Amino acid sequence: MGYCSRSQAAALVRSRKVSVNGRIVTDPETPVDARRDRVEISGSAIGTQPKTYLVMNKPRGVVTTASDEQGRRTVYSLLPPEHGWVGPVGRLDKASEGLLLLTNDSNWAARITDPATHLCKTYHVHIDRIADREILAAIKRGVSDAGELLRVQSVRVLRTGQKNSWLEIVLDEGKNRHIRRLLAALAVGILRLVRVSIGPLQLGDLKKGTVRQLDSDEKDALDEALQINRPKKTAGACR
Repeated sequence: MGYCSRSQAAALVRSRKVSVNGRIVTDPETPVDARRDRVEISGSAIGTQPKTYLVMNKPRGVVTTASDEQGRRTVYSLLPPEHGWVGPVGRLDKASEGLLLLTNDSNWAARITDPATHLCKTYHVHIDRIADREILAAIKRGVSDAGELLRVQSVRVLRTGQKNSWLEIVLDEGKNRHIRRLLAALAVGILRLVRVSIGPLQLGDLKKGTVRQLDSDEKDALDEALQINRPKKTAGACR
């Protein structure tokens, strides 16, 4: 319904603050039809919230969470106060930066992050060495780490300096700290990691630390890439 996150909703239900058609429920898995059932929180009725889709250029040093036990700055500190609840679509770790989507449309968010959709995520990665053919081949082969196979869809050199290089790495899946773990296993250090696109959506010239609404053309393009309400493409077809 776009009121809060799934974990927050479950906590509200278990604390007996949620009623459906006048009856308090305590099981978060209780089925509800938002079109017909009356849902109340602490006695106040809620309805399905208007869908919100935001694009953020996440700065380095900001964590992708609603609250942080260490008191670190979160992405929510960058949101304008007039916005209701939204949740991040996937995550960028504290040291990473770039394109981050936020929405209160949890079904849409799940489609964006679902590896089965093979939606491309493109990153520009500044590494601490010259990228030769051997390094590129090793990245392309992938590595096994903690029981997971970490692979990339593609990798290429963007530019090279005297002592380091910028790579473009494309993923069609997104395991936790995927690129960092892969490169660490190859003893390659990361100086910067910036996500520059998700499917057809480009970070563009959005200033660091700022947020804007996803426009209708961008939303339509993402929906088309996800092939919503159509059969999925063959596995491995990154788009």
